[in-house]
Amino acid sequence: MLKAAGATAGAVGIGAAVTPAPAVAAGGYAHPGLLHTRADLDRMAAKVKAGAAPYTAGFAKLTANRHSQSGWTANPQEIVYRGAGSPQNYRTLYNDVHSAYQNGLRHHVSGDSAHGDTAVAILNAWSAKLTGLQGSADRFLAAGLYGYQIANAAELVRDHPDFALDRFQEMLTTVFAPPSDSFLKEHNGAVVSNYWTNWDLAAMCCVLATGIFCDDKAQVARAVEYFKHGEGLGSVRNAIPVLHDDGLGEWLEAGRDQGHALLGVGLMGTFCEMAWNQGMDLYGYDDSRFLKGAQYVAKWALGGEVEFTANTRRKGAINGWSGSETVTEAAPVDPNMTRPIWAMIANHYTKRRGQSASYLTRIAAKSAPEGGGGDYGPNSGGYDQLGFGTLAFTRDKATGAGGTGGSPSPEASASAAAGTGVGAGSDVRPQTGGGASPAASVSAAGGDLAATGSNDILGWTAATGVTALAGGLLLLRRRDRVRRQSQ
Repeated sequence: MLKAAGATAGAVGIGAAVTPAPAVAAGGYAHPGLLHTRADLDRMAAKVKAGAAPYTAGFAKLTANRHSQSGWTANPQEIVYRGAGSPQNYRTLYNDVHSAYQNGLRHHVSGDSAHGDTAVAILNAWSAKLTGLQGSADRFLAAGLYGYQIANAAELVRDHPDFALDRFQEMLTTVFAPPSDSFLKEHNGAVVSNYWTNWDLAAMCCVLATGIFCDDKAQVARAVEYFKHGEGLGSVRNAIPVLHDDGLGEWLEAGRDQGHALLGVGLMGTFCEMAWNQGMDLYGYDDSRFLKGAQYVAKWALGGEVEFTANTRRKGAINGWSGSETVTEAAPVDPNMTRPIWAMIANHYTKRRGQSASYLTRIAAKSAPEGGGGDYGPNSGGYDQLGFGTLAFTRDKATGAGGTGGSPSPEASASAAAGTGVGAGSDVRPQTGGGASPAASVSAAGGDLAATGSNDILGWTAATGVTALAGGLLLLRRRDRVRRQSQ
């Protein structure tokens, strides 16, 4: 049986400094305002100019990356294929996207217009040619990952006089966002728990980034609602289904393997950061649930022992093949494996919110200075995060009135009231545990679903589970049920 809810990890002390989420005008969204605001970009430039550490080390990682060079030439494709198709050319897309992002970031920090021009040339070339994403189920990963990334690259140069803004927005809304929206609604014709946490999160990041970039409040609202109450494994209470007595929140995909767990944490941090920059505090949602999950993964990835609750999920296609898998322990880890995900999360909780997050602090320091695409291997996994967090997210500790760090900021609440269509802070609406609504009729062969079975690094083994399944949705008996019902 699962124990009672644990204490919050690193609760904010009385009088701790807290930075509120930024206020956003009722008429639209702040630009630039995805992963980086104007204040962020100005801070990076000023710190590098002043020779301040660790910003200079982070900027050195950026300038050394081959993708950040102003001589980069785009290679746009009409159709991008991932997982299947001829040719499987998605590497061309993610290399160009990372070059556009890195050149855009380098332009803001250095002031060198050649890098801004290069970023614009890459983005304009793709928006002039790309018409679709095809392949196996991996096409949804391509839409989600490269959709949120290319939107962030474009946000850095959206005011450039040569940037084809309207055409780029059309590409986002017709090529990248529809597959991501579709995936969150129908999961490629699979039962809702078939796809792991990171699949949902990639799609969520794309939908949110597209909505903000295109000033589409309805799309932003859909993404945030899914984060809070989505049926799939990417919503926050399904991704972090169990809270332990030590204050850590069990990350579901820790039962799969280390690489995908790091990907998921990085994507959830990305989602929270983009929302934060528009006045929505999802970092603090549900009593800072993400903090507890990120701390859990950080401790585990550092080689520490973590509790793990056996769980079972159903997989398969609706009206097709079906099965279930049970995992009983966290996967093995390599403490030397890292990804550029930690600086953003650690700086939010410890610097903006004044919270203690010892595992995040340790792993962020160990991973610094963070690089970006191209610094973590040649395969797609090394390009799943935009990176450069040491440069982009290192910040001075906030000064101001104390608070709990888990409650909605006045600015965020005002933003919601002003018409953003979403709320902020803790929403206590409990999940019912009911099954997913029947998906629309989609023809999906078993081979076009995610490879989530025996090919995983850690095989799933039959075991006596402590979970229940209904309608394909993973249902864990959450340790914090009593707390949520009492609110």
